[in-house]
Amino acid sequence: MGKVTGFLEYERQEEGYAPVAERLKTWKEFVIGLDEPKAKIQGARCMDCGTPFCNNGCPVNNVIPDWNDLVYRGDWKNAIEVLHSTNNFPEFTGRICPAPCEAACTLNVNGDAVGIKSLEHAIVDRAWAEGWIQPQPPKAKTGKKVAVVGSGPAGLAAAQQLARAGHEVTVFEKNHRVGGLLRYGIPDFKFEKSHIDRRVEQMKAEGVVFRTGVLVGALPKGSKVTNDAKETVSAEQLQAEFDAVVLAGGAEQSRDLPVPGRDLDGVHFAMEFLPQQNKVVAGDKVKCQIRADGKHVIVIGGGDTGSDCVGTSNRHGAASVTQFELMPMPPEQEDRPMTWPYWPTKLRTSSSHEEGCAREFAIATKEFVGAKGKLTGLRTVNVQWQGGKMVEVPGSEKEWKADLVLLAMGFTNPVASVLEAFGVAKDARGNAAATTEAAGGYRTSVAKVFAAGDMRRGQSLVVWAIREGRQCARAVDEFLTGASLLPR
Repeated sequence: MGKVTGFLEYERQEEGYAPVAERLKTWKEFVIGLDEPKAKIQGARCMDCGTPFCNNGCPVNNVIPDWNDLVYRGDWKNAIEVLHSTNNFPEFTGRICPAPCEAACTLNVNGDAVGIKSLEHAIVDRAWAEGWIQPQPPKAKTGKKVAVVGSGPAGLAAAQQLARAGHEVTVFEKNHRVGGLLRYGIPDFKFEKSHIDRRVEQMKAEGVVFRTGVLVGALPKGSKVTNDAKETVSAEQLQAEFDAVVLAGGAEQSRDLPVPGRDLDGVHFAMEFLPQQNKVVAGDKVKCQIRADGKHVIVIGGGDTGSDCVGTSNRHGAASVTQFELMPMPPEQEDRPMTWPYWPTKLRTSSSHEEGCAREFAIATKEFVGAKGKLTGLRTVNVQWQGGKMVEVPGSEKEWKADLVLLAMGFTNPVASVLEAFGVAKDARGNAAATTEAAGGYRTSVAKVFAAGDMRRGQSLVVWAIREGRQCARAVDEFLTGASLLPR
């Protein structure tokens, strides 16, 4: 695989970034992908491991060493074939996956991992440019009809696989455009939505029907979940009209922070803030958009969603951006011999952090403060962990100026009303109860209703959503026809 001594001869090849001052002026992607010579060197570094841990580190089990080798040898067309054999949408994962495969790379034990994600990015972008990615309509139709509820990565993956198996697939999406949290939760500077649109056109040519602006069931009164629906359909309608239903919505229920002052004007969920900006970039009309211009912004939550709020606030022109994290600051460098091949805990600095952001660790918000109903600041206390419990540090209280607070503390579960509409049993975390066992996998407690992605496993990565969508499609295909040729 690759060059036998490549890992000894070559350094890791990194993708580039446009300068900060330049990229803050636009909502366009700013990552500069590898050119062909750099990609070849990257592929040459693959070690031909006896046991390629990267395969298992990747949730979709990408056949990584094979396409590393193909890129090294200049066979890009076969590289995209191998990549597509396990992943319907490598342009999604090549941009926004955190790359657990690289953490599992054997080179990562004591050196720099192969840049697997950058090669995936390079392969699929070249494939689109060369016109190698074309619709793959089925050779024969089964006459079976499947409804997919939710058009995020899990729903799209399930829909494409089922359509290619010959089933008539209809995807229901409550918002105006297809993509779910992939479209409305991730800023365009990280992931331009043309990548979704391009795949949607491919899927339409393969026979998938998309019904946007259609809500299945109902949302609770006062829900903050993004919803553009002009039409509703009932669970009973779908069960009557389709031979199988796949529930593939996202984990859209944001984790709240119920402290005094939560109802002040200026305290918002990240998923109120980010979708609005994505709609503006798409040219949609937005009423009363939440803006960070000239404001002192505090983002509560240290994960990817918080980072996206940081980057968006800086592009708005915020006066300052500060990000709070409840947990202690992790080490800058992980103990690789102790953590490999698993995903390590270490300090991760995103491109948005580099654009301007103060970061505070081991800090908890006690109260939002304001005047005349408007937020003016918040009070915090430092915390430490003793015996697995969080305790406040005496004398560490502090008041911060804030005009806008964004709550980015993750998501608790999918919207319960959708599951309740179908009468699906839920697990202890509020997700659809469905196992992944080969026999009857992804089936819920309700006949012919399946669940995949965030709807089944809770908040997770795009790559996990794609995996579950693909595997659920196989389970549905087996249910409808008695057997399946779709990959596991």
